[in-house]
Amino acid sequence: MDILETITSHIAALRLPLYAVSATATQKSDTPIILVLHWHGFHRDERAAGALHSVAGSALQINLRWRDYAVIDRAMLEAAWRLGAWDVERVASPGWWRLNAPVSEALACRRAFADYSDAREANGAVVVEAPDQQALLDLAARRGYVRWLFRPRKGGLWSQMDGDDRTLDADGGRSAPCPVALLPDGRELRRKVVYRLGRGNGILIR
Repeated sequence: MDILETITSHIAALRLPLYAVSATATQKSDTPIILVLHWHGFHRDERAAGALHSVAGSALQINLRWRDYAVIDRAMLEAAWRLGAWDVERVASPGWWRLNAPVSEALACRRAFADYSDAREANGAVVVEAPDQQALLDLAARRGYVRWLFRPRKGGLWSQMDGDDRTLDADGGRSAPCPVALLPDGRELRRKVVYRLGRGNGILIR
């Protein structure tokens, strides 16, 4: 599963810095994955006196086989490692289609699958190339889903930060393969798992 190739090809095509990358899968194996590229940039709307609007995100459907979350873990870790991310977050969420489920859970699920149809200004929020988006949303609402997130430095907005990570190459990325070991599969609901990839140059005091 080469998520990295998909990301880098879009960076080369759009020539915009990335703010974040997320991937979402339902709590059912062998279902498509929604990969969302959150861009940092603005464009002028000539119909509104040149007002600035954020560049739309890119939502892509990845139709590759996976039997457990370790496969997606590894693919996201490799992409994050090569793109110089500090960490990768993974959160498992329950299905919200149940009695007394908070509205915030339904909203979080929609956003994880790049659905902004409920938003007041939905037009232009994200460009979706995912024919099974609605079916995946329905499944996630019943069975739950898992979402991964990282913020790239190479090819991303975070390249402007000071060089505080001694694992990075001169261009802000890292050489493959990623040495970080996989953690448990992440089916524990509402638990956030964080894979630390970077190593600071100095001493971190909390």
